[in-house]
Amino acid sequence: MPHDPKQELCEPQLLDKSCLSEGEIDVMIPAPSLQSPQTCTVEHWKEFLCGGGSAFCNILISYPLNKLIFRQMMHGVETMSALHQLRKEGLVFLYRGMLPPLMQRTLSMSLMFGIYDECLQPLLKHDVNPYAAKSIAGIVAGCVEATLMPFERVQTLLIHPKFHQKFKNTADASRHIARYYGIKEFYRGLGPILLRNGPSNAMFFIIRDEMRMRLPKQDNVFYQSVQHFLAGASIGAFLSTLFYPLNVIKIAMQCQLGGPHRTIAYEFRYVLGKRDWKFSNFYHGALLNISRAFLSWGIINASYEIFTKLIYC
Repeated sequence: MPHDPKQELCEPQLLDKSCLSEGEIDVMIPAPSLQSPQTCTVEHWKEFLCGGGSAFCNILISYPLNKLIFRQMMHGVETMSALHQLRKEGLVFLYRGMLPPLMQRTLSMSLMFGIYDECLQPLLKHDVNPYAAKSIAGIVAGCVEATLMPFERVQTLLIHPKFHQKFKNTADASRHIARYYGIKEFYRGLGPILLRNGPSNAMFFIIRDEMRMRLPKQDNVFYQSVQHFLAGASIGAFLSTLFYPLNVIKIAMQCQLGGPHRTIAYEFRYVLGKRDWKFSNFYHGALLNISRAFLSWGIINASYEIFTKLIYC
């Protein structure tokens, strides 16, 4: 499965922003702006750049682990069995299908952080409760992210072994889908993605801001990075586990090419039946997924803070 006020601001930002305090939550909102519209537009794009850059770093590092977890989700097998599949296929296929998630996650994280900030600031200016504002902004950002799901769709087909000989690469798979099945086929599995993206985005930003306020302030740059990594890692691991069954249902839907588009309820019963009617079997690969989410969201959160300092200061 899917997002911003800053904890630390450099001197130029302190001149441009003020604090809104409500109860126990402090949220940065723009002060009455004396900047030109062009300057404000540049400021808004900084959030998109920070989010996209953090995702790019993450995918380059964590893709092999993501692929291993995908195999467990798809086949409901244990870790060693999935690892044996990847070893048998060889190094040539290890990074097969990386381009779609690299593009998708870079754009997705850019939209997650950028759209979230674009929605949050106007809501706070109109005195909307900060928690409600963050929830609304997170859900909106998640829905916008869902427009990029064709990347996930193509990635699923490229990773699935039964399509190894059918499609050469991302472009070949995309052309085949567009020619023979139409645009609708790119959005197979949209329901689980919407249910995953919006709530998980909202929860991520709320929990992250709460942790920012409660964790001790670090003056050392290294300790700051470690703290940002651990905060993002723990939040990501929790949310990824919480929404893991939706990802299983999404993958089950997207492993099909053509045919009827099944509902979430139908696919849930179908997968449950294939796994001996035990809900716990939905969590095959969950331990590795926690490891992946811990690493991925740790990298995303830490690198986002680094990009923030570089771009804003």
